[in-house]
Amino acid sequence: MAIKIDDKDKGILDILINNARTSYTDIAETLRITEGTVRNRISRMEAEGVIKRYTVEIDPSKLGYKLVTILGIDTAPESFLEVANEVAKYPEAKWVATSSGDHMIMVELWAKDGQELSKTLTEKIGKIKGVKKLCPAILLEKIKS
Repeated sequence: MAIKIDDKDKGILDILINNARTSYTDIAETLRITEGTVRNRISRMEAEGVIKRYTVEIDPSKLGYKLVTILGIDTAPESFLEVANEVAKYPEAKWVATSSGDHMIMVELWAKDGQELSKTLTEKIGKIKGVKKLCPAILLEKIKS
């Protein structure tokens, strides 16, 4: 069910998407509304599930991960969810989603180098029962997050 949000809510969300640590006071000043209004609207959007969590965006290269790969996985139909759940257990998998596109499962993998990526693909994910095909695409440059 879609939740009704107005322009003030959208303004709050835009600010939080850009920086989830923005204070209620700064949001209120930017949008020219009261801090209480900001607090109430954020609380409502949290309760309604519009705001699910607050997070941080990390630059993998600063942590030594030179390769970020989007991996498409095709599986046997009966293994679809089991494979997705198994891949989600690996620390190299930063997000896992099921898909109706070209591949049944999509994964973002971080690796320190080609050898580590190859090992993750062949010795871990490739050996999961039900995996039929792996289609990795190494990201060259992230334009927008």
